[in-house]
Amino acid sequence: MRLWPQAWGAVRTAWRECFPLQGHDVARWFPGHMAKGLKKMQSSLKLVDCVIEVHDARIPLSGRNPLFHELLGLKPHLLVLNKMDLADLTEQQKIVHHLEGKGLKNVIFTNCVKDENIKIVPKVTELISSSYRYHRAENLEYCIMVVGVPNVGKSSLINSLRRQHLRTGKAARVGGEPGITRAVTSRIQVCERPLIFLLDTPGVLAPRIGSVETGLKLALCGTVLDHLVGEETMADYLLYTLNRHGLFGYVQHYGLASASDHIEWVLKNVAVKLRKTRKVKILTGTGDVNVIQPDYAMAARDFLRTFRSGLLGQVMLDRDLLPAC
Repeated sequence: MRLWPQAWGAVRTAWRECFPLQGHDVARWFPGHMAKGLKKMQSSLKLVDCVIEVHDARIPLSGRNPLFHELLGLKPHLLVLNKMDLADLTEQQKIVHHLEGKGLKNVIFTNCVKDENIKIVPKVTELISSSYRYHRAENLEYCIMVVGVPNVGKSSLINSLRRQHLRTGKAARVGGEPGITRAVTSRIQVCERPLIFLLDTPGVLAPRIGSVETGLKLALCGTVLDHLVGEETMADYLLYTLNRHGLFGYVQHYGLASASDHIEWVLKNVAVKLRKTRKVKILTGTGDVNVIQPDYAMAARDFLRTFRSGLLGQVMLDRDLLPAC
């Protein structure tokens, strides 16, 4: 929902041009402990005809693990940008051109949970048939590895393909937080004709995130547990992003008097709206006094949860990375 703050009588016309990143240690949020999973993927690569990389459509240009490029080798590669229903894709052509400039010529936008007609099997079949299969040339079945950072929908993609082509239920566990898949699983059939099996893999983050802002974008998309980053820090970055892009749906959703660039004011009003308060003991000269205060942490969690469910509108977190013209 793209509305201007004047609709609510806001007097502020200029929003923060940058987010204060001092004091945030991205290394603490994303420890490089996923080398084991990457090594297992590499050892399984000889059994694979194609690699599908799943990523979040809200951050199509940032946050992908650069080590996947080494993992892919000479295998055909398809990038699936999932959760497109949550992403603002008004500049989708710019996104595609930018990715093509990086050598990613095969890109599909989808929503693995809701899309019942994902065009992945035809694309994968085309990529494999036009590439050299080495020692798998005489094998009539195809094996595809699904990779990506945590919580982008790899398992949801597998289950969606099984529903579409086999008319059967779930084969891979899914969840709303990172770390559901913890190991490279056995092969999962997703199609009969052609006979296709997929390998689900654990989400693997880069051992080092390039910038704090990239880390915050990944955190907003749920690739790491919120408490490691701090819900209020993430809520502040989300507010900064929404205001900067002219997305003021949060004002209407929470019934605020106006848009604001101050996270404390927003969270205080969200807490009051949701009746989320807590008792705080204050030491005074005459003894302890219990004071009722807004629960800022609970308000921040609700703000993040509302954003992730799409109730604040479609958002493109990578808008700053798109070319101006």
